[in-house]
Amino acid sequence: MLEEDIYKTIDVAGEGIYSEKRSKFLAFAIPVQTLDDVKREVEACQKKYYDARHVCYAYRLGERRELFRANDNGEPSGTAGKPILGQIDSRELTNVLVIVVRYFGGIKLGTSGLIVAYKAAAAEALDATEHVEKTINGEILLKFSYPLLNDVLRIVKEENPRIVEQIFDNECVVRLSIRLSRMPRLRDRYEKLVIDSRNDLRIVDEE
Repeated sequence: MLEEDIYKTIDVAGEGIYSEKRSKFLAFAIPVQTLDDVKREVEACQKKYYDARHVCYAYRLGERRELFRANDNGEPSGTAGKPILGQIDSRELTNVLVIVVRYFGGIKLGTSGLIVAYKAAAAEALDATEHVEKTINGEILLKFSYPLLNDVLRIVKEENPRIVEQIFDNECVVRLSIRLSRMPRLRDRYEKLVIDSRNDLRIVDEE
């Protein structure tokens, strides 16, 4: 089981192929970030394999794996998209789209045969990719007077968040990103600095 602020995904696409009773299943595992990415990739695949009988797919999106869909594209309900999604979920992956293109070989596979075929094809594509772990991060936005710059940056050096944005002027702005499990400590240190600086430092909670 993954830690609460880590998720698994893929960075590079993978391909697989499965054949059963002259039907051919071409599978593609594709990294995606948004629903627009999913739509674009599915449409491109449908266009490229326009002569295929079915272009089925499933995806899981979001650092918390909260968005998903399984599409059977004309196959009997639950025989294509669901087993594809099952392969994504069994590997605890997210931000992944798997498309399986079927060329019908003239012999019906039956419900169980289709489930096995789509599951196997999806597994081939996913196993051809490298699964990577990434952290779920939070951000903190600081606004402060220039004399506090050294104090703010000292904490940055010690806690090692990523600097997303920085503006050094009469009023300075620094936006930091850090792994969620480390955010409470970082925020506590800056809240102490708020008190010590008599509110010359502000932590801005954005909506």
